[in-house]
Amino acid sequence: MKRKITRVVKVGNIEIGGNNPIRVQTMTKTPTVDVKATVRQIRRLAKKGCEIVRVGVPDKESALALGKIKKESPIPIVADIHFDYRLALTALEQGVDKLRLNPGNIKNPKYVSIIAKEAKARGVPIRVGSNAGSLPKEILEKYGGLTSEALVESALNEVRLLEDNDFTDIVISVKASSVPLTVEAYRLLSEKVDYPLHIGITEAGTLFPGTIRSSVGLGILLYEGIGDTIRVSLSAPPDKEVEVAYEILDSLELRRKGLRVLACPMCARSHFPVQEVAKEIEKRFGDYPLNLVIAVMGCEVNGPGEAKWADIGITGSKERVIIFKKGKIIKETSFERIISELEEELTKIKEVNSN
Repeated sequence: MKRKITRVVKVGNIEIGGNNPIRVQTMTKTPTVDVKATVRQIRRLAKKGCEIVRVGVPDKESALALGKIKKESPIPIVADIHFDYRLALTALEQGVDKLRLNPGNIKNPKYVSIIAKEAKARGVPIRVGSNAGSLPKEILEKYGGLTSEALVESALNEVRLLEDNDFTDIVISVKASSVPLTVEAYRLLSEKVDYPLHIGITEAGTLFPGTIRSSVGLGILLYEGIGDTIRVSLSAPPDKEVEVAYEILDSLELRRKGLRVLACPMCARSHFPVQEVAKEIEKRFGDYPLNLVIAVMGCEVNGPGEAKWADIGITGSKERVIIFKKGKIIKETSFERIISELEEELTKIKEVNSN
């Protein structure tokens, strides 16, 4: 995988683009006016590894709440603004780290110019871009409907509105719920600009199908080197969006966060509850502060070999459980003691790493 190098844009204390890690972001699902609930959710997301969080700003009360949220947030805040340019100006006054703006639905170039001037003065970047559900009528007519070219032209029109005001601290997105359409649009956009790209499959769906669609779409783009920030959009708690995002990045070996549990699919040779053990390990050690791979295998035929490259391997049979470290057997134990023995080994590794 060769990643396309884009411009660097700073969002609060986080840099995106260039050689920086692909950043994980999500969006709060609480009413923004409920500051306590929103901050509580943001803090929980930050613990999960979220690096940038976007909040919806549908009205003036929400915009005025941003300052309080910003003061208590451990991660940069992005204000999501549509239609009313005054909300963007209020968000900037409240100290947000980034705007998500749709210049096309603000309509008046004068207002876009005012926002660009204020954002530039404060060093606040702006993400613009198109969504399949809100393309201008004239562009849909030009391309005979929804196409990747239509999405890209709409996004670039918004970019030009900012560039015409000498504003270039820009991030771009071109999202659709269709995976093939989204992939085609980002490929085309990536060829045309060097601005950092925020990628996602919009309105991907509920947890299971939405995870599949997002994994396929984002996986293709990331493998092709496209994307500087990602958001997994699910009809599910935002914590799940962050978890899925990291699983996608981890699967492509782009980023690691915490323990990664591998497990065999089981077959007639299996006499060991792989699924039960793997789930218990994820539950007990999912937030463990070590980037390790733990492999859980169901039999002694292929188990040792399959777990050879893991930091810790666990293979079971009817009578015994064997624990490996870097492919070498370190102990034999019982099913009842798997978790406690694993915890002991993790503690040893943690102590070595801390010295």
